[in-house]
Amino acid sequence: MAWLQLKAHIAPEQAERLEELLLAEGASAITLMDAHDDPVFEPDRGSTPLWRETVLTGLYDDLSAVEAMIERVQRAWAAELPEEPAPTIEYELLADRDWEREWMDGFEPLRMGERLWIVPSWHAAPEPDAVNLVLDPGLAFGTGTHPTTALCLNWLDAQALEQTQVLDYGCGSGILAIAALKLGADTAVGVDIDPQALQASRDNAERNALDETRLILDYPERLGQGEYAVVVANILAGPLIELAAQIAGRVAPGGQLALSGILEAQAESVLDAYRDQGLIMDEPREKEGWMLLTGRRPA
Repeated sequence: MAWLQLKAHIAPEQAERLEELLLAEGASAITLMDAHDDPVFEPDRGSTPLWRETVLTGLYDDLSAVEAMIERVQRAWAAELPEEPAPTIEYELLADRDWEREWMDGFEPLRMGERLWIVPSWHAAPEPDAVNLVLDPGLAFGTGTHPTTALCLNWLDAQALEQTQVLDYGCGSGILAIAALKLGADTAVGVDIDPQALQASRDNAERNALDETRLILDYPERLGQGEYAVVVANILAGPLIELAAQIAGRVAPGGQLALSGILEAQAESVLDAYRDQGLIMDEPREKEGWMLLTGRRPA
């Protein structure tokens, strides 16, 4: 079916009130976007930043009487905020599209390094004899298309992982932990605060026919004791700094660490946090403005 989309360019301080008015008119979804494409990669903790000019859209499945709806919204605005001009609201009809199918069609197999392929579950493997990781991310982060994930996967592909134990801190779809196992690691542990991520990781482990004893999945607070030959964490710079003692403390003597989810301007702060934990850090690697930081604990 077709959808009705209402759209308004507004100041950030107007967003909450207009959202309430559009929801009161039965909006199925509300979206806030930047009018000038100024990205907010990592907001301050506890904040919900908006841009200098915000585009607010409401989506409706009722296509009738749109002019009357807009008039009601503007009257309600004028009654509550008489000193502020009501936003100009535009509308258009959106043709029905199979968004899931379009996304699936755009996600092609990806080669990572020399040995590893990331293969969507609905595609055939381009090289059946390669190391093929079959993936369906579900609602969790991690497909291999983002530079941070690609940096980690290329790094894992270059490591000698045979008979190692790997920790994936913030496992998302499980892509890094499963890749490590497919590349020869003995066991892997994946932790995440999101239950949907843990479920997506379990599902992807099953798709790759991994014995459930080789991939342990749980919440970070239930990780228990233990050190690992390889520790990877692809999250964000703020949490990486806050969790530096916990993450670095999991790297065994002689073990290796890989961190991503870090913008170029944030790299030095993250490096300092892990050097303070006794790790020897390497020169950063960059891909499309995102950084991979690697290091090791002295034997």
